[in-house]
Amino acid sequence: MNEKIIAVAGPTASGKSALALALAEELGGEIVSCDSMQIYRRMNIGTAKPTADELARVPHHLIDVCEPDEDFSCADYVSLATRAIEEISSRGKLPIVCGGTGLYLDALLRKNDLAPDTVDEDLRAELWARYEREGADALWRELYEIDRESAEATHPNNVKRVLRAIEIYRTAGITKTELDRRSLEGGMRYDACVLYLSYENREQLYERINARVDIMIDDGLVEETAALRAEGVFEKNRTAAQAIGYKEILPYLDGHVSLAEAAEDLKTATRRYAKRQITWFSAKPYARPLTVSGETTQKNLLKNASELFQNF
Repeated sequence: MNEKIIAVAGPTASGKSALALALAEELGGEIVSCDSMQIYRRMNIGTAKPTADELARVPHHLIDVCEPDEDFSCADYVSLATRAIEEISSRGKLPIVCGGTGLYLDALLRKNDLAPDTVDEDLRAELWARYEREGADALWRELYEIDRESAEATHPNNVKRVLRAIEIYRTAGITKTELDRRSLEGGMRYDACVLYLSYENREQLYERINARVDIMIDDGLVEETAALRAEGVFEKNRTAAQAIGYKEILPYLDGHVSLAEAAEDLKTATRRYAKRQITWFSAKPYARPLTVSGETTQKNLLKNASELFQNF
């Protein structure tokens, strides 16, 4: 029988971390991060990593596992996450996967990954050259033409993910969306109760996003971005350079926009990202919506989530 786990997913700033922490404390769990940027050391404020207090309350895994200038793939994530879940379960604890990177969660839950194992280096070089020549939007539009669902779930600036989806289509002859569907038919790796936070009023979520950005600025996002740039992180790692939370601050550091304008750009980019996350998770047959309304308290949310898991 597959191991039983909980996954808490949903859009950015929706309250995933707080809910996962509360569930871990109530059910005797440990948290496995499912965030493609929290794996990088020293990228703290811009990725909304758990605080020192939160890390002390409950063990967390897959946070700060590599340097910002290192490449880290979805396959790397699955390898580390499956190992962490196995170790947590062996101690009699409940693994609680928490994060908003849908691609990582999907790959972790699927028993079989049918994506081509080999990389066509010539094709990859061709696509990167096109990106350098025409920009990210041109590649995203190509993906939209061949695989609309995958494109809508991927930010145009997430160049690596856009390129990978195009590579799959050109090498496997089917879209990434179709590949994912076939992979799901192979069964699931875990007995997973997947909950995603769904806001009844989208404006409530957007208010939370705007407030989070203001807090990030106050907490030192500009200084963190400047320090990472001084390390050469954004030159060495394209993924880090395109990460929401940093790329909007770089124009301010260059003197092209005011801090207020940079903050507003970051709020807009984050709201758009949240929309894509909502589209992604709401389309997954294994994800159960956990509705958040203006009247929902943290206590009620925990109660509803716990009941869904107990009755799963």
